[in-house]
Amino acid sequence: MNPAEPTPLGKTGLNVTRMGMGTGPLGMVHDGTAWAAIFAAAWSAGVRTFDTSPYYGFGNSEGRLGRLLAAQNRGDYVLATKVGRLLRPDAPIDPFAEAFYYPEGLPEGVLRSQYDYSAAATRLSLVESRQRLGIDRIDIAHIHDVVELASGISHVREAMHETYPALAELRDKGEISAVGVGAQVNSVLVELGTACDFDCFLIAGRYTMLDQSAIDEVMPLCLARNIAVIIGSPYNTGILHDPTPNATFDFVQAPSELIGKAQQLKAICDRHRVPLPAAAIQFPFAHPAVAQVLTGARSAAEIKENVQFMRVQIPPELWRDLRKSGLIHPKAPLPGGL
Repeated sequence: MNPAEPTPLGKTGLNVTRMGMGTGPLGMVHDGTAWAAIFAAAWSAGVRTFDTSPYYGFGNSEGRLGRLLAAQNRGDYVLATKVGRLLRPDAPIDPFAEAFYYPEGLPEGVLRSQYDYSAAATRLSLVESRQRLGIDRIDIAHIHDVVELASGISHVREAMHETYPALAELRDKGEISAVGVGAQVNSVLVELGTACDFDCFLIAGRYTMLDQSAIDEVMPLCLARNIAVIIGSPYNTGILHDPTPNATFDFVQAPSELIGKAQQLKAICDRHRVPLPAAAIQFPFAHPAVAQVLTGARSAAEIKENVQFMRVQIPPELWRDLRKSGLIHPKAPLPGGL
């Protein structure tokens, strides 16, 4: 599979590359040489879709990505960011994000993020994102998370009645090309996708070789409503890259039953001499709703590795063995029409 292959993003009129670069890690890699090398590796591989958010590094990801894209022609890439959080000096402390992006402590002058899904905040968020990026047009605006990560508080109603209408108006005016949702909760995607006219979903971790929980409701909805699917976290934050006893799933220690399942998947891949991550990154494309897989990387070597995983020729016998194993949901299509 060619990671640089352009493919239509549903009804948006945009063409995205099969592999996109998720820039969450740009918010946490504090070596300027390293994050420039990450971008250079992606660009040289033909990756032309870049996904960011104000939340990633509390503005760092957007700022760095913008500087890296400044040397490129604006028409040569697709750019996505997210709304739902504003960066403010008086925002509440987010222990998880601060430890994740700044393990040595939040530097002086770095703003914290606060949830705000109001229409006014949505419009302001995109203005501020454009300023941090130094780019006057954003192609895709995703509503981010919707359910607060720490508290579990849901903002679905506000997203439906405030955030989405504001983004739809900007889409109608031609200021953005596509409106999406970036989330990892299936019920949120179903509720929003049923009520609103979204162009794309960024589904984080719910349609992977380990977890196909989106298959029953989310994926049929996407097909029925022509919502293009972008897959985030194809390795479920680590476990499908290397399913060791200490592997992570959704950023925390993976439960033993998932580690066991991932090890079974790896054993099947090993029998066919295919790296588990290669099968994992290619698996989602068998579903007709899937346009792209996003991969994040903390080094140029990781980007290059992901590119190679996309290019691995996987024998049909591997997919047949996966189907026979019962480890894949029976409704989930496999490459080769299996």
